[in-house]
Amino acid sequence: MNRKRALVSDAFKPKKRRNGTEKFGAGDEGGEPADMKSTLENLMTLFPRKLFNDTLPPIVLKHQLYSVHNDKTLVDKEVNKLQESGELLMFQLGFDSEAFGLVFASDYKTKVLAGEEGKATQATVEKFLEKVVSSCTDLSFSKDKMLREFLFTDSEITQLVKSGVLTVRDAGSWWLSIPNSGKFTKYFIQGRKAVLGMVKKSKYSEVLRVNLEERRTTSHVKFPMKYHVHDIVGAELVESIPTTSGTLLRFADS
Repeated sequence: MNRKRALVSDAFKPKKRRNGTEKFGAGDEGGEPADMKSTLENLMTLFPRKLFNDTLPPIVLKHQLYSVHNDKTLVDKEVNKLQESGELLMFQLGFDSEAFGLVFASDYKTKVLAGEEGKATQATVEKFLEKVVSSCTDLSFSKDKMLREFLFTDSEITQLVKSGVLTVRDAGSWWLSIPNSGKFTKYFIQGRKAVLGMVKKSKYSEVLRVNLEERRTTSHVKFPMKYHVHDIVGAELVESIPTTSGTLLRFADS
């Protein structure tokens, strides 16, 4: 299929993994168990805190882990373990059904509480963090579950939506969400589109990874280039091809 993409819609759909492509960064060589927490911590150092005045917790997309570890099943398993232990939270980011944000629970709670200080919704949000976030791995919540299991009132649910820790999924259900993350999504989509454009406009629509990472960011790329490279490699929007000069990234046109 010849893609003349609207880069926001089509390019945001991860492709099936091609055999024989080299993955970006350290893999799972030798069958050693992956330290997913360390990988997450390393990726989170690329998150531009200052861009958001340090109001957001560091966010990594789950597929960015696939750019570091070859085994997607292993990544999913280890992420699930971190979720079940209460260390990690997962969010549906909204711009694509396959885009999941990962945030350490401690960072999420710290930033949410800081944003709620002195507000009328503070007590309700604190109750939500304690009763729901600390004990539940769900990405979304039905009205029945919020009322009957977690014992929130309708007015409290309204407060949670107002505070940004819940966002409407459909009538009678809500996604767990990151307050004030709209700007993150805007900059992320804008940056991905621009970085993919750089690859596509290169000769033969390919560029050495190291050269792409070293390019100066433009006004459309507000995140570090490495953050976006992890994204486009993990989402398989580019092919990763080993060469004697290093990994070559080729725009994936089909």
